[in-house]
Amino acid sequence: MLSPRRHPVLCVLLVCALAVLAARPSDSSAGDGVSGDTGGSGTGAGAQVARLYQDAAVATQQYERGRIQAETQRAEARRLEGLLDEERREIAVLHEDLGRIARAQYRDGGALPLAARLLLAGSPEELMRGQRVVSQADAAVNNAIAKSRRAEARLAADEAQAEAAWQALEERNAELAAMKASIARKLEEARTRLQGEADVSAAAGSCRGAVRLDQPETSFTTEWVAPVETYALSASFGSGGARWANRHTGQDFAVPIGTPVRAVGAGEVVKVSCGGAFGMEVVLEHRGGYYTQYAHLASIAVDQGERVETGQWIGQSGTTGNSTGPHLHFEVRVTRELGSGVDPVPWLAARGVRLG
Repeated sequence: MLSPRRHPVLCVLLVCALAVLAARPSDSSAGDGVSGDTGGSGTGAGAQVARLYQDAAVATQQYERGRIQAETQRAEARRLEGLLDEERREIAVLHEDLGRIARAQYRDGGALPLAARLLLAGSPEELMRGQRVVSQADAAVNNAIAKSRRAEARLAADEAQAEAAWQALEERNAELAAMKASIARKLEEARTRLQGEADVSAAAGSCRGAVRLDQPETSFTTEWVAPVETYALSASFGSGGARWANRHTGQDFAVPIGTPVRAVGAGEVVKVSCGGAFGMEVVLEHRGGYYTQYAHLASIAVDQGERVETGQWIGQSGTTGNSTGPHLHFEVRVTRELGSGVDPVPWLAARGVRLG
């Protein structure tokens, strides 16, 4: 039967995709210089974190496909274990048959030599009948022994094959665990470096040029999307707290440092700022007179005056400015400046984007 220490076949097979770091060259583009340095590029910590996130997303999709395949493989493994059990029961029956035949031979004098059987036989016919019985018994014994040996050999081969497969799986699992730990370590190091660079810019109130990121291949069929792909909602619009002078003016998305931040809709970059309570931030203007703000970023991937499309990466989340931890602060306003905010959750819901 399956050992409890053995993991399901293939259940972690595709986590190894996390070890494949993309080596695609990043675009290198100078920003138009909001202030400070203007030579941003896609080769720094921000680009590295973005690539790691992309690789993790691809690996997640592959893992999900592998999980479905693992269910099939697990069923096959259980079927094979069932067959091994049947083989073991068959061998037990064969052994019982051998014992029964041997006992019958002993009772019927099958072990007597031919001379003794001639002396004990009452007639030639009786001798011939006895000889036929003995020959049939001998043939049955030989057949049972051969059948038993074949079954034992098949069982031994199947058990050896199954054990080798489980051992290979366990060795692969150990390798994958090490690879996963290595990727997690590299990602954490890149996040720390990215946030450190962002803190310097935010403290100086001076933005570097846009850090261009390799944009993912997207095919959105809607005009609007959520500002981040995977998230947990935290502080909501209008909530109170010691961190805000009055009420919370946006919706917070709890995400790790370096998470790609998306433009919720097509528009124009009307503000890029790197100081103050919002830290590094971007403000977009959309049709209909609405503005969206993306604050506490760790990097900015667009320049002021630039046109952006729905879902385009415009930066990466962080914890710059008045922030107690990594998250994206997202606002919807009727002006580009603070103080005209509307609740982002129903605003997005009215445009087909439901958060939760």
